[in-house]
Amino acid sequence: MKTLSLKLDDIVYEETEQLLEKIKKPRNRYINEALQYYNRIQKRKIISELLVLESKLVCEESMNVLNEFENLDEYDS
Repeated sequence: MKTLSLKLDDIVYEETEQLLEKIKKPRNRYINEALQYYNRIQKRKIISELLVLESKLVCEESMNVLNEFENLDEYDS
């Protein structure tokens, strides 16, 4: 486990402390879980953006192949 010094905005700190009192969870565990959750969201966002980019590339290539097939039909006529 790594030790980390963390500076929080006052409002974030106060809100976190209030929640920790209610849910009876150690601050360290809460922050670890929050970071794990945030990391998953960021990974999904990166994958989503990559998927959009790759989908555009596949679409362009599919249109190129379609045009080539259409051109073949024209030559056969």
